[in-house]
Amino acid sequence: MLKKIFISAVLLLAVLSFVVSLLKGNNNGEKTVTVPDRVAVINIDGTILSGGDSHDNLFQQSQGITSGTIMRQIREAAADSSVKALLLRIDSGGGSATAAEEVARELRRFKEKTNKPVVATMGNTGASAAYWIAVCSSDKVYANATTLTGSIGVYMPYMNTEELFKKIGISTGKIKSGPYKDIMTNDRPMTPEERAILQNIVDEIYVQFVDAVAKGRKMEASSVRRLADGRVYTGLQAKNLGLVDEVGDYYDALAAAGELGGIKLGEDGLPPVKTQSKQQPWEYFFSAKIAEAVQTAIMQQLQGSLQGNAVQNVAR
Repeated sequence: MLKKIFISAVLLLAVLSFVVSLLKGNNNGEKTVTVPDRVAVINIDGTILSGGDSHDNLFQQSQGITSGTIMRQIREAAADSSVKALLLRIDSGGGSATAAEEVARELRRFKEKTNKPVVATMGNTGASAAYWIAVCSSDKVYANATTLTGSIGVYMPYMNTEELFKKIGISTGKIKSGPYKDIMTNDRPMTPEERAILQNIVDEIYVQFVDAVAKGRKMEASSVRRLADGRVYTGLQAKNLGLVDEVGDYYDALAAAGELGGIKLGEDGLPPVKTQSKQQPWEYFFSAKIAEAVQTAIMQQLQGSLQGNAVQNVAR
């Protein structure tokens, strides 16, 4: 019986693997590289979140990217000897300051370990946390003239629904271990002491943001601070203010990355590219769930076998 179970599991694994290979085909988004030297392109789209590798499920795709995904791709680029430059292709309005800090630290490690150039290019938006990532370690930063960028600043949202609760007859209460344990609760006004605590946190993160921009753009912190009131700038305004290096598109930035990396350019004036496309939902389903499916099938077979043996023993 165990032999039959094992054979069934192997056959199931083979069938699922065959299905994956048929579905996947050439949809991995990576070009065939004939020239060994190339630029690694990392796409940073949507809200930037702090956390591990982001995955889509079978029915929907996430609208953002996690710091874990970006950091993994940076490390993969660092470990690939064919990669001679890194290009960050950004289209994001921002996100978590912690995520930006994590990615910035990994980009610094990339530079220290490989001594290879980093270029950033921004599409519709490259603001707030996305701008932090774009400028922290880049040798060149590109933006389109109409890109919305900057938004150098930090905010911490909160909501007070106390009056609404009163109107609909809801009262709340809590037992807490300290006076600030329920800080930012939405069922009462914030006290001056609580506001001061949170303001200190926002100010501290703001200083880190300003310092990151100052170091990345080789500007005085005081000069950055004059621009860092939270407003966004167009790419053209950012160029004039020194917040980006060039007004240009993705291909301009890609060509610059190739030149900085000493890569032989093709007839189109561009270097070969290594890019990681966003994982498709069916890819996640068949790759991440395949082991679970096999395990479930084996367990069902074992349980059926054991139950059958038990019935036979009782019958005897």
